[in-house]
Amino acid sequence: MRTAVVIGTGLVGTSAALALTGRGIKVHLVDRDPESVRTAAALGAGTDEAPEGPADLAIIAVPPAHTASVLATAMRGGVARGYLDVASVKGGPRRELEALGVDLTPYIGTHPMAGKERSGPLAATADLFEGRPWVLTPTRDTDTEVLNLALELVALCRAVPVVMDADAHDRAVALVSHTPQLISSMVAARLEEADETAVRLCGQGIRDVTRIAASDPRMWVEILSANPGPVADVLAGVATDLAETVAALRGLQSADEDKRREGTEGIHDVLRRGNAGRVRVPGKHGAAPASYEIVAVLISDRPGELAGIFADAGRAGVNVEDVRIEHATGQQAGLVQLMVEPSAAPGLSAALRERGWSIRP
Repeated sequence: MRTAVVIGTGLVGTSAALALTGRGIKVHLVDRDPESVRTAAALGAGTDEAPEGPADLAIIAVPPAHTASVLATAMRGGVARGYLDVASVKGGPRRELEALGVDLTPYIGTHPMAGKERSGPLAATADLFEGRPWVLTPTRDTDTEVLNLALELVALCRAVPVVMDADAHDRAVALVSHTPQLISSMVAARLEEADETAVRLCGQGIRDVTRIAASDPRMWVEILSANPGPVADVLAGVATDLAETVAALRGLQSADEDKRREGTEGIHDVLRRGNAGRVRVPGKHGAAPASYEIVAVLISDRPGELAGIFADAGRAGVNVEDVRIEHATGQQAGLVQLMVEPSAAPGLSAALRERGWSIRP
């Protein structure tokens, strides 16, 4: 691949363009919003000049509702030799293209499993896709050259290719992406009218659960409108669990010993199933999840504190596998949770204490 056209200069389109230009590909940027194109070009994502002839690959990075129509226009105009889209749903756009009578041999549907709460070109980064799954949904009609171009794009973005059926993909993202977005928003919505005293008690748990609730509602209406059935199916299962959990909690309030026992069993069951599901979430680099020990360190809110902890961990010969920070309410301090291999935890705790850090049990 030597040239590419990116149609849609939002977060994903501009990030792909940045990754490609950084690896020597000439990228032409197109968007119905001229200001978005100018911004992406100023960031180094490519040029707003039209290509002299067909590009090697056209990347369609527009909302799902517009994906098929933009693809059809580009394909009929001979914009490129190969075409792919990066929409978050795959079955719907392909069926729309079929209905439009477009030749689908030069097309493949794809979906990079990466994003942010922020949207637009200013949120884009060249490393957005590094190490992340990038789903490809080829069919028997897909030209081998187009599949190879898609695989080359994934490699240039340093993502991990995953081949799936389009409808299986849509059911999967309903479970692991679209439903979590709605549930996060529902939990965060409880805070809108909550008493200020209650809100001030928010800890890391509520921050983790509501992080993605900061996403753009307009963008998510478009995504959910393109995949409503599979999302509704998953939410129906969640609704059943919610109803049973409510009944179990009411049972715990009861004076009847049998109802309290049933309530305890119900709560235990949903928590146990949650544990079992959580264990299946892939761990570091997509490998099987690992069990880490937490070394909790109290730090002040001063420049260089985190760098100092990591430097001292490095001097102790310990690799920090993951890290979380819990900020103390109303204080210029926080708790850094360093996740390390269990065998390394005692040595790291001792080494950090020797260097003056306050270790919390």
